[in-house]
Amino acid sequence: MANDVLKIKNMAFHAYHGLFEEEAKLGQKFEVDVEVYGDFRGFARENLPQAVDYPRVCALVEQVVTGERFGLIEALADRIAEVLQSELGLEKLLVRVRKPNPPVPVNFDGVEVEVRRKR
Repeated sequence: MANDVLKIKNMAFHAYHGLFEEEAKLGQKFEVDVEVYGDFRGFARENLPQAVDYPRVCALVEQVVTGERFGLIEALADRIAEVLQSELGLEKLLVRVRKPNPPVPVNFDGVEVEVRRKR
């Protein structure tokens, strides 16, 4: 398999993930990146049926992020990967979930988790 990659970057959603009661009430911004790996040779010349349906990827990510609730972003990222592989038959992907403003009394750029899945 080639190392071609389709990247969908910085999808942003307001959602209610987290362990603290305030997070369940107020919610906060979450950002998601998805990278789908494959062999894209020939895709530039034709609209091939095996091409990655990235609007569907975005819709499935939104469905998980805004429709389910998780205490940990690790669980959220894992669930996104699970749904994408199940629904779209993706062989290899990477999912990043960022929580830019976690409720922590320290000044930093947020927290990010990355999961990699390969069938």
